[in-house]
Amino acid sequence: MEKIYKVMRNAGGASIAMGVVLITIGLVTGILSIIEGAILLRRKEDLTF
Repeated sequence: MEKIYKVMRNAGGASIAMGVVLITIGLVTGILSIIEGAILLRRKEDLTF
């Protein structure tokens, strides 16, 4: 029975670690998108299509 608990503990720890990494990546991506959008809005007069 103790082996099952160790496996469950490791799986839980891995899931939490993966969740933290994914949240961090999502936040960084969102912040970079907002920054790039602001740069585009600031320079919209210079853009030609």
